[in-house]
Amino acid sequence: MRPGRFALVACLALPLAVWASMRIPAPAGDTWLELTDTETGRRIAARALREGEEVVLTWKNSLFGLMVTEVFVARAGILELTRVTFADPTGGEPPRVRPSDVKDLYQTGGPFQAEGLSRPVRHVVFRVGEIGDPRIRIGREVVQLVREVGFGGGVVLVARPPTLHERVVGWFP
Repeated sequence: MRPGRFALVACLALPLAVWASMRIPAPAGDTWLELTDTETGRRIAARALREGEEVVLTWKNSLFGLMVTEVFVARAGILELTRVTFADPTGGEPPRVRPSDVKDLYQTGGPFQAEGLSRPVRHVVFRVGEIGDPRIRIGREVVQLVREVGFGGGVVLVARPPTLHERVVGWFP
């Protein structure tokens, strides 16, 4: 092949390869996590997670004044809520409860700790309140939502399988 033709083929093939990598699914087990400002559509954070990697959401419950920790685990293109703790304000160990009791306890208050949950999360909108100060820890990075969108703002969390391109160039601003 003549040098001119090779350059032409290479110039046409490279964009095609990049385009394809943006649509080809990544290996099974990976999860793409993206946080976006609901008002502006600005991407706050985006990252490829490996199977089993944890994401931790902490916030203060405005009704009961308790610190809440929710632990999610990346599982094949979703996040799975696995543990929830409503901290005891006295610093003691909160009572352990069954996973089936958690839904009611979110509404009725009081400290508790539940493990063994298996609740899939693909899409959720967080509203940033005056008291809650929600923070999401992804790996070593902590995203303080009030700093990102301000009081009254919203953040959309999306978890899905990543494309091959996202897996290769996964980033966290």
